[in-house]
Amino acid sequence: MKESVHVVCPHCDAVNRIPSRRIGGAPKCGQCHGALFIARPAELNGHNVDRHLERSDIPVLIDFWAPWCGPCKMMGPEFELAAAELEPRVRLVRINTDAEETLGKRFGIRSIPTLALFEQGREVARQPGAMRAPDIIRWVRDEL
Repeated sequence: MKESVHVVCPHCDAVNRIPSRRIGGAPKCGQCHGALFIARPAELNGHNVDRHLERSDIPVLIDFWAPWCGPCKMMGPEFELAAAELEPRVRLVRINTDAEETLGKRFGIRSIPTLALFEQGREVARQPGAMRAPDIIRWVRDEL
């Protein structure tokens, strides 16, 4: 493992360099002083998605969803539980495909909910359909 990792702040999108040995110790952002790991998904949009995907040294799991989608509503709390379990080794984020239609098209989202796992800005795995927290956690760990 590297001596330090870059982590993008879920509050202000600043890139922070954290010593690897301290990643599990509740690090704070050097710019806004907010917690870098919040044990819940961060909301991304067209302005900050590239920064989180390309500048983060930890994997990023995106939940593509929409507020009108029944399975998305059912999976929302499960995704939050998974965030509490997977952080700080994986950043969990959500993208509302109704509000961010261009991102849905850019990432080729054909159905929601869809999970997409990224490492170093590259998509490494995709899973359509609603999942429960234990299944999300298992799938992510199997893919990494």
